[in-house]
Amino acid sequence: MAGEDGKPVGDATTGADGKWEVPVPQAGTYKVTLDESTLPQGVALKFKDRATLNVQVYEGSERNVLFALAPAGQPGEAAAESSSGASSFWDRVAQLTFEGFNLGLIIALAAMGLSLVFGTTGLTNFAHGELLTFGAMCAYFFNVVLGIPLVLAAVISVVIGGAFGYTQDRFFWGVLRKRGSSLVAMMIISIGLALFLRYVFLFFFGGEGAPYADYNAQPGIQVGPISAAPKNFIAMGIELAVLVIVGLALLKTRIGKAARAVADNPALAASSGINVDGVIRIIWTVGGAIASLAGVMLGLSQNVSYQMGFQILLLVFAGVTLGGLGTAFGALVGSIVVGLFIQLSTVVVPTELKTVGALLVLILVMLFRPQGILGRRERIG
Repeated sequence: MAGEDGKPVGDATTGADGKWEVPVPQAGTYKVTLDESTLPQGVALKFKDRATLNVQVYEGSERNVLFALAPAGQPGEAAAESSSGASSFWDRVAQLTFEGFNLGLIIALAAMGLSLVFGTTGLTNFAHGELLTFGAMCAYFFNVVLGIPLVLAAVISVVIGGAFGYTQDRFFWGVLRKRGSSLVAMMIISIGLALFLRYVFLFFFGGEGAPYADYNAQPGIQVGPISAAPKNFIAMGIELAVLVIVGLALLKTRIGKAARAVADNPALAASSGINVDGVIRIIWTVGGAIASLAGVMLGLSQNVSYQMGFQILLLVFAGVTLGGLGTAFGALVGSIVVGLFIQLSTVVVPTELKTVGALLVLILVMLFRPQGILGRRERIG
């Protein structure tokens, strides 16, 4: 590992779990190089041009640096002999596309809950990211501390997350609505609530990230040019199934139709006999449960930490806004686009700038289609 001036900073050897750590003297940009000659037999870099990575380290923080590996001799492996560099490039694009869909589905889970709450109440909830963190930490507690299998811990976490969402609306947001608090005031309150919950998580969980006890170090499997752990394929299937079920419930069930009526016109829905507060409470319950599931899935793909929800919140807002505010399927489409652009942008820009592509697309769509991809135009005034 070397600094910006090229002077070596230190080196490290990975442990049995593949982890390594190098302390740096100060904040700055560092070059991290993997010594390919030290890789175990039968393992090689998946992308030959990614043996050296540039990382930006900030004061008082840690940075994760990951090198993509693949079995020697497998399709898409950069260390293998290749007659054309184009094959390696398209293999990398395929891998990044898969990772983009994986990230996009996690964002979509979080975005759908946020979009449902916004659609029925008009509230822009900046504390939604903490619902993800809450779900991930609940699963961590049951899985790591109590020793319950992660699948059962995730189910318990989703139930608790739904109860947490219900409690929030029953004793907090619902009270503010009855008192006639403006949406701007409630939005500012949500920022304060987010800060409060984040530091509560920090107090009880600590500042270091930690993995789940199960499915932590799975060997990857090769599917064509794509290499991924089995947990990623299963997680994507669960995420997609949940999103489809929630979307169909909004279209086909009575409560789903009532929720769409409340989103269109709360006063008219109330006059037609719909219990608006009851519908909103159900939406908060479902939104909290989905957000908890998103937190578990995010913790499965990375370590659980006290600010994991905050770190992904901007991408969640981008997905919701891009797809169309208040539209559940719009949140899904927008989130997939955000996830794809984040991952595929690393083909041409440094990893540290990968979020720029998604936000650039968001800006362009807002300029030419302010209502979002699946949103509809509305008259103002």
